[in-house]
Amino acid sequence: MSPEGIPGQLSAPLIIALLVLFYGGTLFISFTISRKKENADDYMTAGSKIGFGVSAASMTATWIWASSMYASATAGYTYGVSGPIHYGLWGALMILFIYPFGRRIRKVAPRAHTLAEVMYARHGRSSQLMLAGSNVLGSVISLTSNFIAGGALVAMLSPFSFQQGIVTIAGGVLLYTLWSGFRASVLTDFTQVMAMLGAVVVIIPVVFFAAGGPELFTAGAANVTPQQQSFFSSDAFLNQGAPYIAAVLAYAIGNQTIAQRLFAVREDLIKPTFVTATVGYGATIIGIGMLGVIALYLGIEPTGGDVNNLIPQLAATYLGPVLLAVFFIMIIGALSSTADSDLSALSSIMMADVYGQNVAGRKKADPRTMLLVGRVTMIVATGAGLYFASGQLNILDLLVFVGALWGALVFPVIASFYWGRVTNVAFTAATLSAIALFVPVRFELVPMTGPIGLLVDVLAVIGVGVVLGLMCFGFFGTRVALVVGVLATVVVAPFGIGFLHDYTVLSASLVAYSVSTLVCVALTLRNRESFDFSLIARRTGEFDEDDDVPTADPVPNPTR
Repeated sequence: MSPEGIPGQLSAPLIIALLVLFYGGTLFISFTISRKKENADDYMTAGSKIGFGVSAASMTATWIWASSMYASATAGYTYGVSGPIHYGLWGALMILFIYPFGRRIRKVAPRAHTLAEVMYARHGRSSQLMLAGSNVLGSVISLTSNFIAGGALVAMLSPFSFQQGIVTIAGGVLLYTLWSGFRASVLTDFTQVMAMLGAVVVIIPVVFFAAGGPELFTAGAANVTPQQQSFFSSDAFLNQGAPYIAAVLAYAIGNQTIAQRLFAVREDLIKPTFVTATVGYGATIIGIGMLGVIALYLGIEPTGGDVNNLIPQLAATYLGPVLLAVFFIMIIGALSSTADSDLSALSSIMMADVYGQNVAGRKKADPRTMLLVGRVTMIVATGAGLYFASGQLNILDLLVFVGALWGALVFPVIASFYWGRVTNVAFTAATLSAIALFVPVRFELVPMTGPIGLLVDVLAVIGVGVVLGLMCFGFFGTRVALVVGVLATVVVAPFGIGFLHDYTVLSASLVAYSVSTLVCVALTLRNRESFDFSLIARRTGEFDEDDDVPTADPVPNPTR
């Protein structure tokens, strides 16, 4: 990636000043909330007492990450005008779909720190470690993609290299997050999201009109296909929209960065927090994605053939020095807000799930040791993110892959909060079976022809019903969800069987949903006993308060 000769490039002293200003400011905020003696529970969830303004801003900032901006622009460049709409609209709706499930989760586990911790209280160790392990993988990938986005930005807009960019950004994020953990992450999010939203309102119209304004769509028509021009592109829906619906629903349910904010916000503010984040995310990401559409109509080739360069390339070409500096801060704020969330999520998993419950045990866990574990985790995770970022992988592929992989967990996790008969065996077998079929379909390890292709199509069609049913379940209950799920399966079957296997990403995601659901339901129906959900609240709680540590109600037998 060579930045030489790119118009609008910022000077090295100015880049250094902007980075010092941004990370110095976030470090100052972190210092203002720091304590001589930190609290392990506050380090993970800020005492579950965050108010509306900060929580809504934090949720918005966490969901609007630099990678989502870059991926939305990639969708616009690849699929045309409907690409960013599919990316931003479905992502926004997934935030909205979280809150009914979130209210249920907080009701049964009001003082938990991680979803995996709740699964330990609900089922036992194997379910906990599966959810925790998937989140470790997901957060490391997310961290990596944000470092990639930052490195591409620095390399494009300054004389510094990609490697120098990722090291500087990784160090800046780690610096202000390390001491106060989630508290630093959530409070700096407020400042970061205000900067992002303000910059978006100014930058997108400036680039649009500088690139030619409305006449751009006439002059550049020769650069796009009919599918790319259409708001109702089937190509965009099948390759981008539909896989992203499945992927983002999985992110919403399985992602610890989202769950952490769910456990941190005041319980009575869950709904307004998620509704506000829905609107903020949708408007911002769709708008940013239109930069990719502009690049498509202009016939621009990404620098170095890397689509991750599209947004900084347009900014460097069409923005003046002042707005280019504002743009730089916008992207740095977006990637930092999610990178610090990933560090906080990883530290919480290692503190609560690995050390707190599997190494020391709840009764013997030392809060001071937990804090040490959390901080060491952040340092190790930053190093891992830097190592993987050096490969400069495609961000959109990373996001869809990990989201689809989480699809194997969505039904077992949701069912475990509502259906008392779900067992640890059902949860574990469902998840492993779904992953076992997802991987060969996703990576085309077997030929998708003949009986295998037919089986994949049938499972994918069932997956459509599962996804739509789950979306309806949170808001309208079991009966509506079953009706919608069955109708969706019946309606899609004549059209889907015979061709869905040709869309690898979509079919693999849907297979993960359907297999996990079928196996979980089949094994659960064999169990006649029902779980007492009131036990979860007694098995989870603060680590710093001895009085709150449960002395009864051991976790369930993990063999059940």
